[in-house]
Amino acid sequence: MNRYAYRSTGLAVKALSSLSRAKVRVHGEDNLSPGSDIFVINHFTRLETLILPTYIHNLTDQHVWSLAAGDLFTPALSAFFDSVGVVSTRNPDRDLLMVKSLLTGEASWIIYPEGRMVKSKKTFEKGKFIVAHAEGQHRPHSGAATLALRTEFYRQRLRAMAKALPEEALRVMEKFGIDDLEPVLRGQTRIVPVNITYYPIRARENLISRFVGRLKNDLPERFLEELMTEGNMLLAGVDVDIRFGRPLDAKPYLDDQAIQRDIQVVKPIYFDEDIPSRPAMRSKALQIMQRYMADIYSMTTVNHDHLLASIFKLMPLTSIGMDALKRKAFLAAGTDFEAMNLFPHDSLAESQTRLLTDDRYGRIKDFLELAVDKCDACLEDGRLTRDKFTFGPVFDFHRARVDNPVAVIANEVEPLQPLLKRLKRIAWTPDAWIRKRVARQLTGQMEAEFDRDYAQYSLAGESHDKAIGAPFLIKGQPGKPGVLLVHGYMAAPAEVRELALALGRMGYWVYAPRLKGHGTAPEDLAVRQYTDWIESVDAGYALISTLCRKVVAGGFSNGAGLALELAARVKNLAGVFAISPPMQLKDLSARFVPAVDAWNKLMKKVKLDGALKTFVENRPENSHINYFRNPVAGVHQLEKLMDYISSRLENIDIPALVLQADGDPVVNPDGSRLVFKKLASKDKTYMLLHFNRHGIILGEGSQHVHRIVTDFVKRL
Repeated sequence: MNRYAYRSTGLAVKALSSLSRAKVRVHGEDNLSPGSDIFVINHFTRLETLILPTYIHNLTDQHVWSLAAGDLFTPALSAFFDSVGVVSTRNPDRDLLMVKSLLTGEASWIIYPEGRMVKSKKTFEKGKFIVAHAEGQHRPHSGAATLALRTEFYRQRLRAMAKALPEEALRVMEKFGIDDLEPVLRGQTRIVPVNITYYPIRARENLISRFVGRLKNDLPERFLEELMTEGNMLLAGVDVDIRFGRPLDAKPYLDDQAIQRDIQVVKPIYFDEDIPSRPAMRSKALQIMQRYMADIYSMTTVNHDHLLASIFKLMPLTSIGMDALKRKAFLAAGTDFEAMNLFPHDSLAESQTRLLTDDRYGRIKDFLELAVDKCDACLEDGRLTRDKFTFGPVFDFHRARVDNPVAVIANEVEPLQPLLKRLKRIAWTPDAWIRKRVARQLTGQMEAEFDRDYAQYSLAGESHDKAIGAPFLIKGQPGKPGVLLVHGYMAAPAEVRELALALGRMGYWVYAPRLKGHGTAPEDLAVRQYTDWIESVDAGYALISTLCRKVVAGGFSNGAGLALELAARVKNLAGVFAISPPMQLKDLSARFVPAVDAWNKLMKKVKLDGALKTFVENRPENSHINYFRNPVAGVHQLEKLMDYISSRLENIDIPALVLQADGDPVVNPDGSRLVFKKLASKDKTYMLLHFNRHGIILGEGSQHVHRIVTDFVKRL
């Protein structure tokens, strides 16, 4: 065997990496330690054979060989497999070579206990690990466990014979090529479970499959499927999560009377001899196999496709409304994976409210395209209908990844029984109850977030009462529309309470979210990005749209800008109103910020950080609500938000209302006129009101503004 095979593999991996958009992430490196181990790995693609030896070698600095099915060793591939350290299962010296290399520390081994690639990912049936294949079902192979037990058997026997029968110890040492017994006796035989998860899995025509297809017209169907699946993974980009589990020590499994008698027997035992303890060894191997199969699949990196495919498979009816599917996906994504000892994909650590709003990262959209494109489902009139044969027991094994991808994805998480039980409950729960659960979860999240921020940032003698900054909901009449009402910059939800109450008296539901950085202290606002405010509005919209089937978004000042930003992304709003949107600022503090920023840059250059000016004084109209200090960084974020919104106003084509005070000392009316002009809405109204202040939704004359807004909502 080529002792430097991993180098060949490494060069191949580097070459592929330069062409590939795949992102490989390794977890659990702490579970690796010096020495020779057996790595047991789930097998879904040919890529594992190529990339895993290199990654394991890089992490352990150990030679790594792997075992592969004998039927793969065709004359054309045998030389290649030898060059990358792959040994055939039909090699007559296989077991001897493996035990020898593990005893001497010459190499670690990769073994796929499923026996071969499991393209359907069907490995679990009625609570047991049963591997599906084109030739039928079979139990996972226990060869890795048997190998570990045989290696540890000889390690313990060498220790015993070195004292009881030295000539036998010398014979065994010669058999395995052992020159120094001491390192062998210090070693241990371990099995390291490894899981490799790919996301997303999308099999389609790609540059590689087309190129190979041009070279050879009559490609076997099986080979073409692999090019479509694995070629697309490399070129289109896929997240590859490799996770190493805790090693299983083989030594405790030899603590059996029959096995110990054979270890201690003072006579020669030959390598392939049928010893009395063979049945006991076989029984122990099966125990170990069940253990490492459970460990391998418990480390599956759970992703959005798993959740959606499982809900789609488990739902009791054949169709589901799109909004209902989004809500179920949101609840599933909010699972406490840590409590279940599961490993979520990085995307599940992000805020999941976007699943309920615009799905901006395409988690649901991509899944729907996959299901509909592969005819697993059809989408019509806002309902997704499952094909009755999608999850049936009969399909072409070697075409599964191309023809039945949703079923394949769902199969992968079947061994995760606690997760599957939760997903089944979600799938079977009526939408009315799902709405209540989503609303409770969103409300709890936003209240908890405010509690944390207030506890962290509030300042005695400066921060306002906690009730000023808390988000609030005004419950309306059943079936009435909802209004998302967003407060302004340096303010808090209390700023919009009077308008909210006016809408509430008309029977409308109203939710006023707290924008991150507000309602606490200026130091909180100073560390926020405008994208944080967008997230706050998204969470508020997700809540009110769960409670009400029709929603109008609106806000005051910066809240008006954020309402417009939402309307530019979310297409099922009934309307939007913007009161004093701050597209052009003329407030003295805002104009003072560029000079302050230039001063701060100068102070940083001369390393006088103590002279930095991070806040400017603010003299608010509503001193019981607003901050008294304006963070320079916050004004920059406000300006960035307005620039961001300005280019998106043309995406708004729903009914719109823009209100502006003619004597506003903070916002230039020319800016709100520009907003109105850019709106693509056919039904839009601009009203210039006679006020000499910015905060026109509070104080004298504010009832007139409230009436205009309530009339607008009523008309919708």
